[in-house]
Amino acid sequence: MSGQSMSEPEVLLDQRDGLGLITLNRPKAINALNHSMALAITDALRTWAEDDAVRTVVVTGAGERGLCAGGDIVAIHADAKSGATTADSATGRFWRDEYILNALIGGYPKPYVVIMDGIVMGGGVGLSGHGSHRIVTERSKIGMPEVGIGFVPDVGGTYLLARTPGELGTHVGLTTARMSAGDAVAAGFADYFVASEHLPALLETLRTESADIAIAKFATDAPESALAAAQGWIDDCYAADSVEEIVARLQAHDAPEAQTAATEILAKSPVALKVTLRSLRAARTAPSLEAVLNEEYRVSIASLSSHDLVEGIRAQVIDKDRNPRWSPATLEAVTDAQVDAYFAELGDRELGLLTPEVA
Repeated sequence: MSGQSMSEPEVLLDQRDGLGLITLNRPKAINALNHSMALAITDALRTWAEDDAVRTVVVTGAGERGLCAGGDIVAIHADAKSGATTADSATGRFWRDEYILNALIGGYPKPYVVIMDGIVMGGGVGLSGHGSHRIVTERSKIGMPEVGIGFVPDVGGTYLLARTPGELGTHVGLTTARMSAGDAVAAGFADYFVASEHLPALLETLRTESADIAIAKFATDAPESALAAAQGWIDDCYAADSVEEIVARLQAHDAPEAQTAATEILAKSPVALKVTLRSLRAARTAPSLEAVLNEEYRVSIASLSSHDLVEGIRAQVIDKDRNPRWSPATLEAVTDAQVDAYFAELGDRELGLLTPEVA
Protein backbone atom coordinates (compact mmCIF):
# COMPACT_ATOMS: atom_id res chain seq x y z
CA MET A 1 0.00 0.00 0.00
CA SER A 2 1.61 3.26 -1.07
CA GLY A 3 2.31 5.81 1.66
CA GLN A 4 1.78 3.28 4.44
CA SER A 5 4.71 4.57 6.48
CA MET A 6 3.22 8.05 6.41
CA SER A 7 -0.15 6.94 7.75
CA GLU A 8 0.67 3.95 9.93
CA PRO A 9 -1.48 4.02 13.08
CA GLU A 10 0.10 5.12 16.36
CA VAL A 11 -1.47 2.07 18.02
CA LEU A 12 -1.42 -1.28 16.20
CA LEU A 13 -4.11 -3.81 17.11
CA ASP A 14 -3.89 -7.50 16.25
CA GLN A 15 -6.45 -10.05 17.42
CA ARG A 16 -5.91 -13.73 16.63
CA ASP A 17 -5.23 -17.08 18.30
CA GLY A 18 -6.90 -15.97 21.52
CA LEU A 19 -4.56 -13.00 21.87
CA GLY A 20 -5.35 -9.30 21.71
CA LEU A 21 -2.03 -7.61 20.93
CA ILE A 22 -1.64 -3.84 21.43
CA THR A 23 1.57 -2.29 20.07
CA LEU A 24 2.38 1.35 20.81
CA ASN A 25 3.73 2.56 17.48
CA ARG A 26 5.62 5.84 17.82
CA PRO A 27 9.15 4.42 18.00
CA LYS A 28 10.88 7.71 17.16
CA ALA A 29 9.23 9.25 20.25
CA ILE A 30 9.88 6.10 22.34
CA ASN A 31 6.13 5.50 21.99
CA ALA A 32 5.16 8.58 24.01
CA LEU A 33 1.45 8.45 24.73
CA ASN A 34 -0.98 11.03 23.31
CA HIS A 35 -4.74 11.43 23.63
CA SER A 36 -5.72 9.53 20.47
CA MET A 37 -3.50 6.60 21.52
CA ALA A 38 -5.09 6.47 24.97
CA LEU A 39 -8.56 6.41 23.41
CA ALA A 40 -7.59 3.68 20.92
CA ILE A 41 -6.20 1.47 23.70
CA THR A 42 -9.28 2.05 25.85
CA ASP A 43 -11.62 1.11 23.00
CA ALA A 44 -9.66 -2.08 22.28
CA LEU A 45 -9.58 -3.13 25.94
CA ARG A 46 -13.31 -2.56 26.39
CA THR A 47 -14.12 -4.51 23.24
CA TRP A 48 -11.83 -7.42 24.12
CA ALA A 49 -13.11 -7.60 27.70
CA GLU A 50 -16.47 -8.68 26.25
CA ASP A 51 -15.07 -10.90 23.47
CA ASP A 52 -14.84 -14.60 24.34
CA ALA A 53 -12.39 -15.07 21.45
CA VAL A 54 -9.78 -13.03 23.37
CA ARG A 55 -8.17 -14.98 26.20
CA THR A 56 -5.21 -12.71 26.98
CA VAL A 57 -4.26 -9.10 26.21
CA VAL A 58 -0.60 -8.23 25.53
CA VAL A 59 0.83 -4.69 25.40
CA THR A 60 4.22 -3.93 23.88
CA GLY A 61 6.09 -1.08 22.21
CA ALA A 62 7.49 -0.75 18.70
CA GLY A 63 11.21 -0.23 18.18
CA GLU A 64 14.20 -1.06 20.33
CA ARG A 65 14.17 1.81 22.83
CA GLY A 66 11.26 1.18 25.14
CA LEU A 67 7.62 0.49 25.85
CA CYS A 68 6.70 4.13 26.47
CA ALA A 69 8.69 7.20 27.49
CA GLY A 70 5.64 8.84 29.07
CA GLY A 71 3.05 11.39 28.04
CA ASP A 72 3.54 13.84 25.19
CA ILE A 73 4.95 16.64 27.35
CA VAL A 74 5.68 18.99 24.45
CA ALA A 75 1.92 19.20 23.83
CA ILE A 76 1.33 19.66 27.58
CA HIS A 77 3.88 22.50 27.62
CA ALA A 78 2.11 24.23 24.72
CA ASP A 79 -1.21 24.16 26.59
CA ALA A 80 0.31 25.33 29.86
CA LYS A 81 2.23 28.16 28.21
CA SER A 82 -0.81 29.36 26.26
CA GLY A 83 -2.96 29.54 29.38
CA ALA A 84 -5.17 26.57 28.40
CA THR A 85 -4.95 25.22 31.93
CA THR A 86 -8.41 24.00 32.97
CA ALA A 87 -9.92 20.52 33.08
CA ASP A 88 -11.55 21.40 29.74
CA SER A 89 -8.23 22.11 28.00
CA ALA A 90 -6.77 19.60 25.54
CA THR A 91 -4.35 18.41 28.23
CA GLY A 92 -7.09 18.25 30.87
CA ARG A 93 -9.20 16.08 28.57
CA PHE A 94 -6.20 13.88 27.72
CA TRP A 95 -5.41 13.29 31.39
CA ARG A 96 -9.05 12.50 32.12
CA ASP A 97 -9.14 9.77 29.48
CA GLU A 98 -5.64 8.54 30.35
CA TYR A 99 -6.55 8.08 34.03
CA ILE A 100 -9.81 6.34 33.06
CA LEU A 101 -7.61 3.96 31.04
CA ASN A 102 -5.28 3.42 34.03
CA ALA A 103 -8.28 2.41 36.15
CA LEU A 104 -9.57 0.11 33.38
CA ILE A 105 -6.18 -1.66 33.33
CA GLY A 106 -6.18 -1.96 37.12
CA GLY A 107 -9.51 -3.77 37.13
CA TYR A 108 -9.19 -5.62 33.84
CA PRO A 109 -11.08 -8.95 33.88
CA LYS A 110 -8.60 -10.87 31.71
CA PRO A 111 -4.85 -11.42 31.91
CA TYR A 112 -3.13 -8.16 30.91
CA VAL A 113 0.46 -9.00 29.97
CA VAL A 114 2.71 -5.99 29.48
CA ILE A 115 6.26 -6.14 28.12
CA MET A 116 8.21 -3.45 30.01
CA ASP A 117 11.30 -3.71 27.80
CA GLY A 118 13.59 -0.67 27.62
CA ILE A 119 12.39 2.74 28.82
CA VAL A 120 9.14 2.87 30.79
CA MET A 121 8.55 6.32 32.29
CA GLY A 122 5.58 8.27 33.60
CA GLY A 123 2.60 7.48 31.39
CA GLY A 124 4.32 4.25 30.43
CA VAL A 125 4.11 3.19 34.07
CA GLY A 126 0.39 3.96 33.92
CA LEU A 127 0.02 1.53 31.02
CA SER A 128 2.05 -1.19 32.73
CA GLY A 129 2.16 -0.89 36.51
CA HIS A 130 -1.53 -1.67 37.07
CA GLY A 131 -1.54 -4.79 34.86
CA SER A 132 -1.85 -8.38 36.07
CA HIS A 133 1.31 -9.77 34.43
CA ARG A 134 4.14 -7.22 34.28
CA ILE A 135 7.33 -8.38 32.57
CA VAL A 136 10.73 -6.67 32.73
CA THR A 137 13.96 -7.46 30.87
CA GLU A 138 17.64 -6.70 31.34
CA ARG A 139 17.05 -3.52 29.31
CA SER A 140 14.25 -2.15 31.50
CA LYS A 141 14.62 1.36 32.91
CA ILE A 142 11.54 2.35 34.89
CA GLY A 143 10.79 5.59 36.67
CA MET A 144 8.51 8.45 37.58
CA PRO A 145 10.51 11.54 36.55
CA GLU A 146 7.79 14.13 37.15
CA VAL A 147 9.32 16.28 39.91
CA GLY A 148 12.23 17.01 37.57
CA ILE A 149 9.86 18.92 35.27
CA GLY A 150 7.84 20.64 38.00
CA PHE A 151 5.08 18.03 37.85
CA VAL A 152 3.83 15.37 40.28
CA PRO A 153 3.65 11.58 39.72
CA ASP A 154 0.30 10.72 38.14
CA VAL A 155 -1.30 7.85 36.14
CA GLY A 156 -1.70 5.98 39.44
CA GLY A 157 2.02 6.34 40.04
CA THR A 158 1.51 7.60 43.59
CA TYR A 159 -0.58 4.47 44.28
CA LEU A 160 2.30 2.24 43.16
CA LEU A 161 5.02 4.30 44.85
CA ALA A 162 3.08 4.34 48.13
CA ARG A 163 2.83 0.53 48.14
CA THR A 164 6.51 -0.32 47.75
CA PRO A 165 8.33 -2.01 50.65
CA GLY A 166 9.23 0.61 53.26
CA GLU A 167 10.13 3.99 51.79
CA LEU A 168 11.53 2.78 48.45
CA GLY A 169 8.73 4.56 46.56
CA THR A 170 9.31 7.84 48.38
CA HIS A 171 12.97 7.69 47.32
CA VAL A 172 12.08 6.91 43.69
CA GLY A 173 9.41 9.61 43.54
CA LEU A 174 11.49 12.41 45.10
CA THR A 175 14.80 11.68 43.34
CA THR A 176 13.34 10.45 39.98
CA ALA A 177 15.62 7.40 40.34
CA ARG A 178 15.54 4.91 37.46
CA MET A 179 14.68 1.37 38.49
CA SER A 180 16.38 -1.62 36.90
CA ALA A 181 14.50 -4.86 36.27
CA GLY A 182 15.52 -6.17 39.68
CA ASP A 183 14.53 -2.90 41.34
CA ALA A 184 11.12 -2.90 39.64
CA VAL A 185 10.35 -6.43 40.84
CA ALA A 186 11.57 -5.65 44.36
CA ALA A 187 9.47 -2.45 44.46
CA GLY A 188 6.30 -4.12 43.19
CA PHE A 189 6.28 -2.36 39.81
CA ALA A 190 6.83 -5.66 37.94
CA ASP A 191 6.21 -9.38 38.47
CA TYR A 192 8.48 -11.38 36.16
CA PHE A 193 11.93 -11.17 34.59
CA VAL A 194 12.29 -12.52 31.04
CA ALA A 195 15.50 -12.04 29.04
CA SER A 196 14.80 -9.87 25.98
CA GLU A 197 16.03 -12.58 23.60
CA HIS A 198 13.08 -14.74 24.70
CA LEU A 199 10.35 -12.15 24.08
CA PRO A 200 9.47 -13.29 20.52
CA ALA A 201 9.10 -16.89 21.71
CA LEU A 202 7.05 -15.75 24.70
CA LEU A 203 4.65 -13.84 22.45
CA GLU A 204 4.18 -16.92 20.28
CA THR A 205 3.64 -19.18 23.29
CA LEU A 206 0.96 -16.81 24.63
CA ARG A 207 -1.09 -17.72 21.55
CA THR A 208 -1.30 -21.37 22.63
CA GLU A 209 -0.95 -21.29 26.43
CA SER A 210 -2.48 -19.36 29.30
CA ALA A 211 -0.56 -16.29 30.48
CA ASP A 212 0.68 -17.99 33.66
CA ILE A 213 1.93 -21.12 31.87
CA ALA A 214 3.52 -19.21 28.98
CA ILE A 215 5.38 -16.79 31.22
CA ALA A 216 6.56 -19.59 33.53
CA LYS A 217 8.35 -21.18 30.56
CA PHE A 218 10.58 -18.13 30.05
CA ALA A 219 10.77 -16.28 33.38
CA THR A 220 13.92 -16.54 35.47
CA ASP A 221 14.98 -15.00 38.76
CA ALA A 222 15.21 -11.23 38.55
CA PRO A 223 18.69 -9.71 38.92
CA GLU A 224 19.75 -8.39 42.32
CA SER A 225 18.18 -5.07 43.27
CA ALA A 226 20.48 -2.24 44.32
CA LEU A 227 17.37 -0.37 45.46
CA ALA A 228 16.31 -3.15 47.82
CA ALA A 229 19.89 -3.41 49.12
CA ALA A 230 19.70 0.28 50.08
CA GLN A 231 16.40 -0.03 51.96
CA GLY A 232 18.09 0.39 55.34
CA TRP A 233 19.21 3.98 54.84
CA ILE A 234 16.24 4.76 52.58
CA ASP A 235 13.77 3.78 55.31
CA ASP A 236 15.74 5.70 57.94
CA CYS A 237 15.78 8.91 55.93
CA TYR A 238 12.50 8.96 54.02
CA ALA A 239 10.20 8.16 56.95
CA ALA A 240 10.35 11.84 57.91
CA ASP A 241 7.20 13.97 57.67
CA SER A 242 8.60 16.78 55.50
CA VAL A 243 10.86 17.06 52.48
CA GLU A 244 13.17 19.37 54.46
CA GLU A 245 13.62 16.74 57.18
CA ILE A 246 14.16 13.99 54.57
CA VAL A 247 16.92 16.07 52.97
CA ALA A 248 18.48 16.82 56.37
CA ARG A 249 18.51 13.10 57.27
CA LEU A 250 20.02 12.19 53.90
CA GLN A 251 22.74 14.83 54.25
CA ALA A 252 23.58 13.61 57.74
CA HIS A 253 23.65 9.91 56.84
CA ASP A 254 26.99 8.18 56.42
CA ALA A 255 25.94 6.28 53.27
CA PRO A 256 27.43 8.14 50.26
CA GLU A 257 24.32 7.27 48.24
CA ALA A 258 22.20 9.13 50.79
CA GLN A 259 24.12 12.35 50.26
CA THR A 260 23.82 11.89 46.49
CA ALA A 261 20.07 11.47 46.89
CA ALA A 262 19.87 14.73 48.87
CA THR A 263 21.66 16.56 46.06
CA GLU A 264 19.30 15.05 43.50
CA ILE A 265 16.21 16.07 45.47
CA LEU A 266 17.43 19.65 45.93
CA ALA A 267 17.68 20.04 42.14
CA LYS A 268 13.95 19.31 41.70
CA SER A 269 10.95 21.65 41.89
CA PRO A 270 10.44 22.52 45.57
CA VAL A 271 6.66 22.85 45.31
CA ALA A 272 6.37 19.65 43.25
CA LEU A 273 8.42 17.80 45.86
CA LYS A 274 6.15 18.93 48.69
CA VAL A 275 2.98 18.11 46.76
CA THR A 276 4.44 14.72 45.82
CA LEU A 277 5.24 13.81 49.43
CA ARG A 278 1.71 14.72 50.52
CA SER A 279 0.27 12.73 47.61
CA LEU A 280 2.38 9.67 48.48
CA ARG A 281 1.37 9.75 52.14
CA ALA A 282 -2.31 10.10 51.22
CA ALA A 283 -2.12 7.30 48.65
CA ARG A 284 -0.90 4.87 51.34
CA THR A 285 -4.29 4.84 53.02
CA ALA A 286 -6.50 5.43 49.96
CA PRO A 287 -9.16 2.74 49.47
CA SER A 288 -8.45 2.09 45.79
CA LEU A 289 -6.54 2.99 42.66
CA GLU A 290 -9.62 4.93 41.53
CA ALA A 291 -9.56 7.12 44.66
CA VAL A 292 -5.88 7.89 44.06
CA LEU A 293 -6.48 8.75 40.39
CA ASN A 294 -9.24 11.16 41.41
CA GLU A 295 -6.82 13.02 43.66
CA GLU A 296 -4.02 12.88 41.09
CA TYR A 297 -6.35 14.52 38.57
CA ARG A 298 -6.89 17.52 40.88
CA VAL A 299 -3.13 17.81 41.38
CA SER A 300 -2.40 17.51 37.66
CA ILE A 301 -4.92 20.20 36.70
CA ALA A 302 -3.43 22.51 39.35
CA SER A 303 0.06 21.77 38.01
CA LEU A 304 -1.01 22.80 34.52
CA SER A 305 -1.38 26.42 35.64
CA SER A 306 1.80 26.40 37.75
CA HIS A 307 5.02 28.23 36.93
CA ASP A 308 7.18 25.20 37.56
CA LEU A 309 5.58 22.84 35.01
CA VAL A 310 6.14 25.31 32.17
CA GLU A 311 9.65 26.11 33.39
CA GLY A 312 10.59 22.49 34.04
CA ILE A 313 9.57 21.27 30.58
CA ARG A 314 11.31 24.29 29.03
CA ALA A 315 14.57 23.52 30.80
CA GLN A 316 14.58 19.76 30.29
CA VAL A 317 12.88 19.28 26.91
CA ILE A 318 12.40 22.52 24.95
CA ASP A 319 15.60 24.54 25.47
CA LYS A 320 17.49 21.64 27.12
CA ASP A 321 19.60 24.01 29.20
CA ARG A 322 18.94 21.78 32.26
CA ASN A 323 18.76 24.91 34.39
CA PRO A 324 15.19 25.38 35.61
CA ARG A 325 14.45 28.47 37.66
CA TRP A 326 11.93 27.16 40.17
CA SER A 327 9.43 29.40 41.95
CA PRO A 328 9.43 29.25 44.92
CA ALA A 329 13.15 28.59 44.64
CA THR A 330 13.62 26.71 47.93
CA LEU A 331 11.72 24.17 49.99
CA GLU A 332 11.55 26.62 52.91
CA ALA A 333 9.82 29.21 50.73
CA VAL A 334 6.94 26.87 49.79
CA THR A 335 3.91 27.62 51.98
CA ASP A 336 1.29 25.17 53.19
CA ALA A 337 -1.31 27.22 51.31
CA GLN A 338 0.58 26.74 48.05
CA VAL A 339 0.61 22.98 48.60
CA ASP A 340 -3.05 22.94 49.68
CA ALA A 341 -4.05 24.65 46.43
CA TYR A 342 -2.96 21.60 44.41
CA PHE A 343 -5.58 19.47 46.16
CA ALA A 344 -8.54 21.82 45.66
CA GLU A 345 -11.71 20.12 44.47
CA LEU A 346 -12.77 20.69 40.87
CA GLY A 347 -16.54 20.78 41.31
CA ASP A 348 -18.33 19.39 38.27
CA ARG A 349 -14.94 18.83 36.58
CA GLU A 350 -13.83 16.12 39.02
CA LEU A 351 -12.55 12.88 37.49
CA GLY A 352 -15.12 11.03 39.57
CA LEU A 353 -13.93 7.44 39.29
CA LEU A 354 -15.75 5.13 41.70
CA THR A 355 -14.07 2.62 43.98
CA PRO A 356 -15.22 -0.85 42.82
CA GLU A 357 -17.62 -2.61 45.14
CA VAL A 358 -15.98 -5.48 46.99
CA ALA A 359 -17.80 -8.65 46.00
